[in-house]
Amino acid sequence: MIKHIVMWNVSGETAVAKAHNAQRLKRAFEGLREQIPGLLRLEIGLDESGVDYACDAVLYAEFESRQALDDYARHPAHTRVRHELEGVRTARHQVDFETL
Repeated sequence: MIKHIVMWNVSGETAVAKAHNAQRLKRAFEGLREQIPGLLRLEIGLDESGVDYACDAVLYAEFESRQALDDYARHPAHTRVRHELEGVRTARHQVDFETL
């Protein structure tokens, strides 16, 4: 199994605008559930800590294989979400790792 973790910061001139963009990102990625072959689990969380060094949102996903993760990256539903969110994300961090 491959675990895929992505963390983002989102744009917004005000706290309300940032919260709106974080919710937009959350809804967009949650919409990918049941659409991607090999995607076993997908969770999106929004930061509640409020610390200045925290990211605004995190995605946690599990894939049945490295190939399933590669296919997800190119899947039309995923690429559509990425394009919809252009300009919303200001920073992105990713870690992928295999577990037994």
